Amino acid sequence: MPVARRTLLGVGLAAATSALAGCGDNGAPALGSADPSDAVTSTDAAGNRVGFGSAGNTPPPSGAPSATASPSGGAAPAGQARYAQDVTALLRKHLPATPQTVQHKGFPGAVAVVLVDGKTTVHTAVGEALRYGAGPKLLAAGQRVAMRPDSIFDLASVTKVYTAILLLQQVDKGRVDLTAPVRDYLPAFTSAGKDRITVEMLLTHTSGLPVGAKVTGLPDNAARWNAVLSTGLVSGAVPGDTFRYSSVGLMVAGKIVEKVTGQRLDQALKSNLTGPLGLRDTGFNPNTWLSSSAKASRLVATDARSSRGLLRGTVHDDVANHLGGVAGHAGIFATATDLAAIGQMLLNGGTHQGRRILAAATVRRMLTNLNAGKPAVDPERPNRTAAHGLGVVLNQSWFMGRLASTRTFGHTGFAGPSLLVDPHRKLVLALLTNRAHPNWSWANPDPVRAAVGDLLAKEVN
Repeated sequence: MPVARRTLLGVGLAAATSALAGCGDNGAPALGSADPSDAVTSTDAAGNRVGFGSAGNTPPPSGAPSATASPSGGAAPAGQARYAQDVTALLRKHLPATPQTVQHKGFPGAVAVVLVDGKTTVHTAVGEALRYGAGPKLLAAGQRVAMRPDSIFDLASVTKVYTAILLLQQVDKGRVDLTAPVRDYLPAFTSAGKDRITVEMLLTHTSGLPVGAKVTGLPDNAARWNAVLSTGLVSGAVPGDTFRYSSVGLMVAGKIVEKVTGQRLDQALKSNLTGPLGLRDTGFNPNTWLSSSAKASRLVATDARSSRGLLRGTVHDDVANHLGGVAGHAGIFATATDLAAIGQMLLNGGTHQGRRILAAATVRRMLTNLNAGKPAVDPERPNRTAAHGLGVVLNQSWFMGRLASTRTFGHTGFAGPSLLVDPHRKLVLALLTNRAHPNWSWANPDPVRAAVGDLLAKEVN
C-alpha cells in the first residue's frame, strides 16, 4: 500500500516507526475466526460471534439508530435484514486466521451499521477491539478486548465531514461566504499565492495546499497552528485548478469555524452538531469524557508500534496529536451508529430526528460535484477522480464498489473507518475497522470497503 500520505502527515514520525515494523503482506486475506476467549453473548447460524462483550446486551447509544445484535435462531439477527449474516461473514474473512495469528491481512475487528430508508438492517461486530500491545506484540487471550456494536473508533479523516458540516452551518448563518478569500477570516493565512484561495476550495481540495504541515519541534500549540496557517502551496499549484487531497485545507477550515463561533472546534462540535442530535458517543479526545469502564471495554486500539506506544483513545494522526487532538482534518472518535446518524442527516437533506442541522439548499450544494472537468493528483490513489463536494467524496468505486454513482457520497479514514451514502437506495453504510492496529502497513482497507459495497448493491434495490 502506498505510504506517501501518512509519511507526509507524520512529518518523519511515521517513517521512523514504519522502518522498524517493515511491510506487511498485501495478499488475499485469510479466512478468519474469532478468539474462543472473546466475551460475547452468542453466535449466529454461520458461527459468527455477535453481542456486546462482557457487559451484556447494552442498549445502543442515545440519538443513534436502534439495532439488535442478538441472533434469532438460524435466521438473521432479530430486526435485521437477511443479508446481515452475509455482511458479517464477509467481514470475518478479513480477521486474523486463528487466535494465534500474529499478522493480520485485513483487520483485527470491525463494526458495520447499514440503514435503509432510515431503518437499521445490519448492525454487526466482529473480532477484537484490542488484540496487540506495544511493540507490537500479540496479547494473551485474557488481555484482549472483544469488539462490540457500541465500540468507539478513531474516525481519522472522516473527521473532515464533520468539519465541513460545522463550517457550512456558519454559511447558513451568514457568517461565512464560501466564495470569500480565506484571508478575510484568518489574516495569518500567509504565503505566496494563497490570497486566491477561497473557503470553498478548502472543502473541495482544490486550494493547492499540501497534504500535511510541519508542526514538530515548535514550542507550543500557538506556534504549531501558526505553522499550519503559513504552510505554502504545492510547487506549481494554482488555487482552484486541480484536486489535491489536503489535510491542511481542512485544518484551516476548522480554524475558520473557531474564529466565527468563538469556540474551540471540539466545543463547536458539541454545541452545533452532536449535542442537538444527541450523539453522546462522538467527540475529540475520548479519554477526557468516557468513564473508566467504557475506556476499558469500548475504545478501539489503533497503532501499537509507534514512538507513542499503543494508541487507544489517542488520535492516530501525528499532526492532529501534536495539535492537542483537536483539528479539522482528524481527531473525532465515534461509534458506527453515531456515524450512521450523520450520514442519515445528510441523506434527509439536513434534518435528523426532527432537528434541522443544515439548510436543504446547503446540503444540495455540499453533495454536488464542484470539481467537474478538473484533473486529480493523488499519488496514493492514482485512479481516483476529482469528483468531490463540500467535504465529501463522490462517486469513487475504489471504496464504494458497485454502490458508486454520481449521487453516492461519503469519506474514508486512514485508520480504517468509512462512511458511504447511496441516495438512490436510501442507504447509509458506516463501516468501521481497526486495520491500523497494530501496524497500518499490513493491509489496504479499500478492498473490503468495496466488497461490502458490492454485496449491498446486490441486496438492496
